[in-house]
Amino acid sequence: MWQSPNDVVLISDPRVAAIPVRECGEPLAEVRGRLRVDHRLADPAGAYAHLRSGLLDRLERAEGLLPDGYHLLIVEGYRPIATQSLYFTQYRDELLAANPDMSFDEAHVAASRYVSPVNVAPHTAGAAVDLTLCDPDGIEYDMGTEVNDNPEVSDGACYMAAPDISADARAHRKLLATALEATGLVNYPTEWWHWSYGDRYWALSTGADHALYGPVGFPA
Repeated sequence: MWQSPNDVVLISDPRVAAIPVRECGEPLAEVRGRLRVDHRLADPAGAYAHLRSGLLDRLERAEGLLPDGYHLLIVEGYRPIATQSLYFTQYRDELLAANPDMSFDEAHVAASRYVSPVNVAPHTAGAAVDLTLCDPDGIEYDMGTEVNDNPEVSDGACYMAAPDISADARAHRKLLATALEATGLVNYPTEWWHWSYGDRYWALSTGADHALYGPVGFPA
């Protein structure tokens, strides 16, 4: 069912930040060699290709649930805190520049549709992954938008349940969601490609009383 922007609980919601973190101490694990990894957002240290080991295990199980001819393609996992802060600030400032009547607080909330505020960002905990589907040759399937197309660029088609996408794209999103939800991951509804496990947004979505993963450094 289509969720309008007003129906989605954004990651900037105070209820997300209010969830406590009980760090479980799982290490960051290397994704390369275990799943297909795209290099479009590669950083020199290779941080992008790391995830908490428990999340990576779940992704491997999800890969096994996909039908023949379909594979997960990991675009970005762990993101350093400084990088996350830069991404958020840049997008917030772009929104302010494009919308002179928007207040700072409104821009903060609007920016959280696409980039998490650093204090609750699951990528900095190694708890979130941006990914898509590809065929055995690495060719990406039609998902309705490109990975990381923001709401302005995509005219809202980046929302997981956006109505104005092709039947093929809708089927591919459903295929992706079925495999990932079966292994315990949750989607951030404004970004079809963003899935997480063990972070605060996951806790809010599943009713857990605490998050498992907090921000970590790299190398850990």
